[in-house]
Amino acid sequence: MNYKAVIHPEPDGGFWGEIPALAGCYSQGETVEELMVNLREAATGYLEVLRAEGRTPDPEVQILELAV
Repeated sequence: MNYKAVIHPEPDGGFWGEIPALAGCYSQGETVEELMVNLREAATGYLEVLRAEGRTPDPEVQILELAV
C-alpha cells in the first residue's frame, strides 16, 4: 500500500511526519531519510494492530494545494 506523508521541520533540527490516512500515525527523525524509515515502521505497526482488531484503515484522504 502507498500512503502520503506530511513532513514538518523541527525548529531545533530534525523532522517529524504524519500519515493523514492513518490518524495518529506519527514519527520523527534527524533527517528526512531517517524519518521515512521511522514512518514506515510506525505505519507497519499501525496496520498490524488494525488487522489484529479486524479493522481496515480509513479511505485515503485527499491532500490538495490551497492558495490563499
